[in-house]
Amino acid sequence: MTIPNQHIDIPLLHEKGVQLYLKREDTIHPLISGNKYRKLKYNLLEAKAQGQYTLLTFGGAYSNHIAATAYAGHKHGFRTIGVIRGEELETQWQDNPTLRLAHEHGMQFHFVSRSDYRRKNESAFLETLKKQFGNVYLLPEGGTNDLAVKGCMEILTEADANFDYVCGSVGTGGTLAGLINASQPHQTVLGFPALKGDFLTEEIRTFAQNNRWRLVTDYHFGGYAKVDHQLIVFINRFKKETGIPLDPIYTGKMLFGIFDLIKKDFFPSGSQILAIHTGGLQGIPGMNAILKKKKLPLLDI
Repeated sequence: MTIPNQHIDIPLLHEKGVQLYLKREDTIHPLISGNKYRKLKYNLLEAKAQGQYTLLTFGGAYSNHIAATAYAGHKHGFRTIGVIRGEELETQWQDNPTLRLAHEHGMQFHFVSRSDYRRKNESAFLETLKKQFGNVYLLPEGGTNDLAVKGCMEILTEADANFDYVCGSVGTGGTLAGLINASQPHQTVLGFPALKGDFLTEEIRTFAQNNRWRLVTDYHFGGYAKVDHQLIVFINRFKKETGIPLDPIYTGKMLFGIFDLIKKDFFPSGSQILAIHTGGLQGIPGMNAILKKKKLPLLDI
């Protein structure tokens, strides 16, 4: 599978002498796009090898991972169960485009309180779920595990060896770990977290096999799924100038950060930058519903 690197041609890049390309992982599939395809690939193979045909995973109301797992399960003959954060959603999920889509693809929901959701990695909590749902193949929140990192290592190819910097957005850290492990010795990998907190550094170190990386923590816009007027304007302008849609949770924040760093001369003149578009476009209608309530501008679809 060959994924195109699209050249971004914007005046600021000429002015600063920097080349920027966007790897269009969002074009893999409308629902299992970008890093979600990569993370699920080897996990689905392993589940089948174990004779497991029920996938149980975790996510929030607008989770790309929940939507992708539901579709992948539907396509490949797996039963899917989503443990969803927020028990208030049990009577409202039909109003949520992501959950509605997951349900259409056969996912069974199990809504839990936020306090219970925080226990999602505890063995006692997982045992309770296994007793309730039977023999299942567990996929962590965001899909990150060793097999997911293995899949994400395939994002970079030999043709990407000429880049000086590889940039990726960060949710649970699995995608960035894959990029780090697949990077060349001369490359620096920059991760742009979509949420607040320094805990991601330790998560990534669990999987990373070198130290040629760093997190850029200034562009989370207040935390996971938080956006503001400035970010929306940037995403809509970028789409108008390049024709490329960006999701507001991950790739939009990353590219906002990259352009801000370019303005601040973080990247030396002559630098070649590869940024990874990890998809997530299915979440835009849900985000627009939130933006409408907040009387903010909507994202162009």
